[in-house]
Amino acid sequence: MTASPSVLDAVTGASGYSGKYIARRLLANGRRVMTLTGHPERPLPFEGPVDVRPYDFERPDRLARSLEEVDTLYNTYWVRFPYGEMTHEQAVATSRALFEAARQAGVRRVVHVSITNPSHDSPLPYFKGKAQLEKALIESGLSYAILRPAVLFGGESGEDILLNNIAWLLRRFPAFAVPGMGRYRLQPIHVEDLAGLAVEVGGRDENVIVDAVGPETYAFADLVHLVKQQIGSEALVVHTPPQAAYLLSRVISRLVGDVLLTQDEIEGLLGDLLISEEEPTGQTRLSDWLAANAHRIGVGYASEVARHFQG
Repeated sequence: MTASPSVLDAVTGASGYSGKYIARRLLANGRRVMTLTGHPERPLPFEGPVDVRPYDFERPDRLARSLEEVDTLYNTYWVRFPYGEMTHEQAVATSRALFEAARQAGVRRVVHVSITNPSHDSPLPYFKGKAQLEKALIESGLSYAILRPAVLFGGESGEDILLNNIAWLLRRFPAFAVPGMGRYRLQPIHVEDLAGLAVEVGGRDENVIVDAVGPETYAFADLVHLVKQQIGSEALVVHTPPQAAYLLSRVISRLVGDVLLTQDEIEGLLGDLLISEEEPTGQTRLSDWLAANAHRIGVGYASEVARHFQG
């Protein structure tokens, strides 16, 4: 990708997880970076300057002005679960407003982070909402690249919420409940690999949809056993009916003040929706990363509520 100090890119949520690594990659490539965020007061973890502007979804004209002079918009905005007044439907509406503001501002290209196997017919609001956003972007007339990651891992301690909290549970409880038989699969991608792919497709012109998945596929139960082995946990891995696992997760959610697992996430796992039939686009092996980071994964709990909904 050709670097130019005069080129401005925008990243939604550069103080978050994937957005942070995309922004870092852009800064390393000599791009100027601006972030749109719901938490403009948070300090940003970058050595270079990053312009911070708040989401202004209720003022589309201001939102469009914020995106003037932006070459590429990297959109990671989404919600994992409804919380307070925020719903998946609202997240779809605000993301559509973001795409329209980008069109009005003359943004050259949008790189949008979606999910593997989105579907308009899905009964799961997460996967249905992602499909609706892909359709909105495709029909917007903007040049686009859509990335479909399954599960992210890697980064600093506690950032990869799924794997970190699996390890946290294995470290602190005598048993770990696997919903059902646990043969449903996941194909995790390292967050740095996703960031590199995002910046790469951001520099192109052709419209593309790419599954962003790593080189290893795991049955969920096998992944839990791998994490258990690497961290030296003595917890018993037990298989329970999916509803029982969900009810147990709700008890723990109350203890930690978070949402550990949702019913939709269990259904998505059971539906084998977090894998791809395409060739892997990530290079980092989860098994290698776990071996190198077993000492720190799961040492602390990673809260989704604290990260996205609290100041």
